[in-house]
Amino acid sequence: TISDVQPGTLAYTFGKMDESMGGMLFIFIGIGLTAWETMARLTRGQVLAVREKEFVEAAHTIGATNWRIMFKHILPNIVGPLIVAETLAIPGYISTEAFLSFIGLGVTPPTPSWGSMISDGARTIRTYPNQTLFPALALAITMFSFNFLGDGLRDALDPRLRGTQ
Repeated sequence: TISDVQPGTLAYTFGKMDESMGGMLFIFIGIGLTAWETMARLTRGQVLAVREKEFVEAAHTIGATNWRIMFKHILPNIVGPLIVAETLAIPGYISTEAFLSFIGLGVTPPTPSWGSMISDGARTIRTYPNQTLFPALALAITMFSFNFLGDGLRDALDPRLRGTQ
C-alpha cells in the first residue's frame, strides 16, 4: 500500500497521483505503453509513403528546407490517417479499461467505471438485471459511437474518397 512507501520517492509520488485519479493513472500508463507502437508504426509508414510523392520531390527541387517540407507538406498529409486510426482505436482502450475494472484490476471505488458497474450488476443479475443492462448498453453505445466517428472521419479525410459521393 501507499502507506508502506517512504515519502519523497518516485513510488510514493506515483502512488499519490494514482490515488487522486481514482486508480486510473496506471491504467492510462499501461494502455499508453501497449498502444504507442501501433501509432508509431502507422506514422512511420505514412511518412515513408508521403515523402516519395512528387510534390515532396518538387519542394526539394526548388530548394525548400527539410523543416519546411516536413511541416508544410508531409505533416498535413499524414495527420488525417493518424486521427482516423486513433479514433478507431479508442473503443479498444475503453473496452480494456472496462475489462480491467470488471475483473477487479481497474479503478478503485468510489470512482465509477462501466466495468465495475457491470461486475457489481453481474452478482444481482437474476433479481435486478437492469443493474447490468444499462452500464453494458452505455458501454456498447459509446464504443459504437467512436467507431462511427472514426468511419465518418475516414470518409471526410481520405483524399481517395473525396468527390466519389
